[in-house]
Amino acid sequence: MLTRNLKCLWTSQLLSQVADGITKLALLWFVYSVTGSALQTTVVGILQTVSSIVCAPLIGLLVDRLPKKPILVITDLLRGIILGVVPWLLPSDALTVDVLYLLVFLYGLASAVFTPALSASVPFLVPAQYFTAGNAMLQSTTSIGIILGPVLSGIGIAALGPKDVLSLNTLTYLASVVLLLPMRFSSVTSAPGAVTPRLSMAMLDAFRFTFRASPTLIRLVIIASLYTFGSAALTTLLPVYGRSLFHFGPIEVGYLWSSLGVGFLVVSLALLSVSRWSLRARLYLVTASSCVAGVALILLLSTTKPSVAFTLMAIVGAGLGTLTPVAWGMLQELSPLSMLGRVMGFYTSMAMTTSLLGIWFFGWVTQSIGEANGLLGIGLVFLLVAITSLLFTKRMSQVKQDVVALKGISMMPRSEYERLASEFRMTIIRRCCTRSSFYKPGYFKRHAPVPGQSRYS
Repeated sequence: MLTRNLKCLWTSQLLSQVADGITKLALLWFVYSVTGSALQTTVVGILQTVSSIVCAPLIGLLVDRLPKKPILVITDLLRGIILGVVPWLLPSDALTVDVLYLLVFLYGLASAVFTPALSASVPFLVPAQYFTAGNAMLQSTTSIGIILGPVLSGIGIAALGPKDVLSLNTLTYLASVVLLLPMRFSSVTSAPGAVTPRLSMAMLDAFRFTFRASPTLIRLVIIASLYTFGSAALTTLLPVYGRSLFHFGPIEVGYLWSSLGVGFLVVSLALLSVSRWSLRARLYLVTASSCVAGVALILLLSTTKPSVAFTLMAIVGAGLGTLTPVAWGMLQELSPLSMLGRVMGFYTSMAMTTSLLGIWFFGWVTQSIGEANGLLGIGLVFLLVAITSLLFTKRMSQVKQDVVALKGISMMPRSEYERLASEFRMTIIRRCCTRSSFYKPGYFKRHAPVPGQSRYS
């Protein structure tokens, strides 16, 4: 599984995630130290997600139709320039909170392109049976970034100030871009006679495939939406909670954030072994981990000792780190490669919408009725994610049969797989567009393509 291309992507992502960790704490600390307002601090998180909500489906189409490598290189470079070079060029009195809000929005737009391109790249770099493991490897870079980024950012803020930290962080993004250059993506052979659909039809096909073709996809979207409602608020308001509830300075807040990353890293390494688990087993894992995260976050309110707070935050990170690799792996298994970018776009758009609502809602709760109530509410959301995952898991018996039928052709070589699967899957999508009730339990199993045949209608 650990190919040369995946090594390049992993190393590049490691630097990129460290840079993101440095940037996030520096931005949040800058805004909160200037305004003293938790609600205004949440604007940073809101602006980073608005572009994903509005543009994610169109970005997904862009990812489907353009080579992945140039998209990754250009967007990573833009992120370093927007929040590194630009603040460095501006005079100190010109870098106001309003200007920083504009830069954060542009940074979020670049990130909105980068994330679907990254997730859509995994099927081109690893075999289908290792999708979850590949996603877990990439999430391990996020974990390391959460561990190292805030600590480096906190030390830099204390020594130099947030503006200089943002400027110096450009070098990390540039190194990340250089490591992407040697990557080579496997080619995909389209089905004979395949045509590229119009923009409107391509988006409509992806929308109906995501929300109507398989019950599993919409359930994943619901679970992920609830998850981001709480997790986005937690990561955005963590400096506020650390400063107000535990009286931490920037260095201690960096340690608290890094503890979250330690939990992410541990669970990412553990997830390398679950790629071959059934869909139901993976959702049970999401249920248990979300429950652990919610309970640990609520217990965090009962302590003021830094060591206990860091330990509980690591447990929260372990609980939260399960969902994304599992959900991405399931989406990659269930979606056609030619449509994966758009499916991920709709998934991201829904998740980012609820993350925006979560950031605003818990920012208001924290500002109006106290930091402790805000943290308690986020913990209850994670318990709701666990309950929802458990309810959906009980309806997964037939989906497992359908996935097994599709996996029978997904184990073939890439070119043969695409030749046999493309027309079959497009037939499913066309039927979904014209007859919404076509899907019945066992449909995929009864209609799976047979090698040597050219039509599957």
